[in-house]
Amino acid sequence: MKHRILAATSGVALSALLLAGCAGGGSGDDAASAADCAPADGPVTLEFTSWIPGIEKVVEMWNSENPDIQVKVQTGPNGNSGTYQNFFNQIAAGNAPDLGQIEYDALPNFLVQDGLENIGGCSDVVAAKDQFVGWAWNQVALGEDGAVYGIPQDIGPMALFYRKDLFEKNGIAIPTTWDEYTEAAKKIRALGGYITNFSQSDINQFAGFVWQAGGQWFGNDADGWTVSLTDPASEKVAEYWQSLIDQDLVSTYPAWTDEWNNAYNSSQVWTWNSAVWGANSISSGAPDTAGGWAVSDLPQWAAGEKVAGNWGGSSIAVLKGSEHPYEATKFALWLNTSEEALTALNQEANIYPATTEGLKLPSLAQGVEFYGGQKIYDVFAKAATEVTPDFVWGPTMTKTYADVSDGFKAAVSGNGTLVDALQKGQDATIGALESQSIPVKK
Repeated sequence: MKHRILAATSGVALSALLLAGCAGGGSGDDAASAADCAPADGPVTLEFTSWIPGIEKVVEMWNSENPDIQVKVQTGPNGNSGTYQNFFNQIAAGNAPDLGQIEYDALPNFLVQDGLENIGGCSDVVAAKDQFVGWAWNQVALGEDGAVYGIPQDIGPMALFYRKDLFEKNGIAIPTTWDEYTEAAKKIRALGGYITNFSQSDINQFAGFVWQAGGQWFGNDADGWTVSLTDPASEKVAEYWQSLIDQDLVSTYPAWTDEWNNAYNSSQVWTWNSAVWGANSISSGAPDTAGGWAVSDLPQWAAGEKVAGNWGGSSIAVLKGSEHPYEATKFALWLNTSEEALTALNQEANIYPATTEGLKLPSLAQGVEFYGGQKIYDVFAKAATEVTPDFVWGPTMTKTYADVSDGFKAAVSGNGTLVDALQKGQDATIGALESQSIPVKK
């Protein structure tokens, strides 16, 4: 069911709308205006907060070549583990860093709290748009035409990781559709295994499935937000996975636990529908299975379709109050478009670039030993072109994920269904928006 909450105003730009009635929000005109992108008169030192492993080495590369724009980097926990709250506290106190790493699904939350600078007025930003995968740019181009609230850094196109050795040994065809995936699941279960693990907590993964299926959880216009966690595509995805759970065709271990790793390392679980970064999760969590894995396209809802989902990805945003948006965007663009920076980020932290040229990095063109020498990143480069461009995140995603996760955990234990969980998550999300005076349409 799609719910809408009426806005108090109409005919205003999106960024102004998002800020209407929000604590700490400025006026609509001020909030929507682009930052002054004039260069500073002298040398500048920027502050930058990230959680990327090895980011210090990459920043050193910039600093050695740019004496007049130095970057002081600070690392912290990933966004929802503390860095986002630190950002909000710093923004409120007026001492936020110039630049911060923010995931795509968290950007609307920062926008409604008036926590970001609109860098759409910077000529270098405008000129760089075509360097990025189109849908990734859409993740940062929020609000009225020309508004940009971050530089895309990485993306998470999804594909199917599968135990090629086990499929071949048992004569099971690699599924290309979700119906075929169910049939393969039955054969694997008869052999004592599970085709995959359904995560009770990775609602981000479930959102990627919905994205592939054509669902749209959020939307907004001049009248307010639309919340639609129970749209037909989302219900279809939920009912599909509910069927696998009901038939005991999938395991349900909590993700990222020893139990989860052991299920893959012991060959009990045979596949994982995951993002490109999952390649490293499998190799580190299931080392005894080295050489047995391969990667194929994500199963499709209809034979012959070529649609991928996305799971994850971050931007580098200029936080509210930065006095140096010109210099900040110069660094953010170098970090996320130059071959030297992208190569270093990939080598240091396995970052998968959001630029079209970054998808062709030499470091991504090699066969990967753990995956039997397969050039697995060719599969993800293709998937990156098959992600639909218009998926929108809401302004309270952390709470939305938590509420849906609570329902998923209940459904896995037999208390309700995944569809019930989506409905409860939708109701809770609407309540959260209303409590913050964020206009919603219903």
